[in-house]
Amino acid sequence: MKAALQNYQDRMRRVLDHIDRHLDHDLDLDGLSAVAAFSKFHFHRQFTATFGLSVHRYVQLARMKRASHQLAYGKAQSVTDIAMDAGYDTPDAFARAFRQRFGQSPSSFRKSPDWEPWLAAFGPLDNARNTLMKTFSSDDVTIREVPATRVAIMEHRGDPATLGATIQRFIAWRRAAGLHPRTSPTFNVWRSERRPASSADYSTDLCVGTDQPIEANGEEIKAGEIPGGRCAVLRIVGYTDNLEPAALYLYRDWLPASGEEARDFPIYCQRLSFFPEVPEHETVADLFLPLK
Repeated sequence: MKAALQNYQDRMRRVLDHIDRHLDHDLDLDGLSAVAAFSKFHFHRQFTATFGLSVHRYVQLARMKRASHQLAYGKAQSVTDIAMDAGYDTPDAFARAFRQRFGQSPSSFRKSPDWEPWLAAFGPLDNARNTLMKTFSSDDVTIREVPATRVAIMEHRGDPATLGATIQRFIAWRRAAGLHPRTSPTFNVWRSERRPASSADYSTDLCVGTDQPIEANGEEIKAGEIPGGRCAVLRIVGYTDNLEPAALYLYRDWLPASGEEARDFPIYCQRLSFFPEVPEHETVADLFLPLK
């Protein structure tokens, strides 16, 4: 029974991966049911029952999420090109759908995104992906001796709903500083829970590794260091927006069973690849739990 359920879930994961990899293609029910090796007459009901939303809506949300990232964090593509990539025949049709979902036009979102309705709009997409969340085991964890890394830090303090705006500023600053992700590593250091009792208590540091003198260019940028030492490392592949389940596994399951003790530095991650430069199921992050 357990093996049959695992097989079923693996087939459904294969569909989600296929959708992410082929967002620019025609994603019809016949093709997706073939990917899952399910009957096309029942596949759409199976998908909805598993993920809580229809195939059509899932594809729409996945395309719209990529489009919103391209608008907010990338400046190379025009709104017209982004609309075409999202599967809309005209920029006007894309703009109407975008405004209906987020309450802003694509151009307005590009200039000054309102992140709260954005987070709410993608709640069903995140819930669908969490349905088949990977489970971890001790075999997934390695212990490494990690070198110290000097970093430039942009702090985010307060409501996590406004984190997107801080990320935008961080990306703009590091571009101006010439600190490209391919040559300068990207870290997040979590100094609070993902959902603290009060949103005002949320605290995280956005960091980029650099030995260069830091020029703030009008931003509040601090110099700091991620200390070296032994760390338990857990690699997460795919859908790395929410790393809380992986962090909980390290703290709640792996650490007590390992006989290790945590060092006095927060858990942090290094982002090794980024959406939408790669499909979401191919994004990679390493999670570090510092050890004594």
